[in-house]
Amino acid sequence: MLGAIFVVSGARIVLDPDSKVTAAKRVTDKVGPLIERVDPRLPSDARNLVRAKAAADVVAGLLLARGRFTRPAAAVLAAGLVPTTLAGHPFWTYPQPERTQHETHFLKNLGLLGGLLLAAVDTQGKPGISYRTSHAVDRSQRSVRRAVRTAKREAKIATVSAAAARKIPG
Repeated sequence: MLGAIFVVSGARIVLDPDSKVTAAKRVTDKVGPLIERVDPRLPSDARNLVRAKAAADVVAGLLLARGRFTRPAAAVLAAGLVPTTLAGHPFWTYPQPERTQHETHFLKNLGLLGGLLLAAVDTQGKPGISYRTSHAVDRSQRSVRRAVRTAKREAKIATVSAAAARKIPG
């Protein structure tokens, strides 16, 4: 369900990117030169960046909704939501009553961001890599200690058996 809003709004923006270009310029005018420095072949104009972000929203939203690659999909959506929120809903720059409307959308996006961050770290009941690594070390150490205790016990039994065998007259 969390992915649905990104699929629908992303599809609308892919079809009509010009509806968001003016708002996006707040961010794209700052990011565009950085993109050009990284790779001049990448699109850096506001219209293409808006369209690319919307396409990423559609794909990641569909993946999230289908339960496929949920953690990376949620991370992509969360990363894209931050500049979108800052560009689209800077409520602090608006007078009343527009300010209240943008503040509501800003807070809604923060709620979506929280849900996406939870989805990005959710392991669906399976332990994460750091947990598995630290517990694998603990299990290995316990296994080694157990093997040492067993070896000591068997050596003691073998020693006692050998001593008893020497004492029995044959």
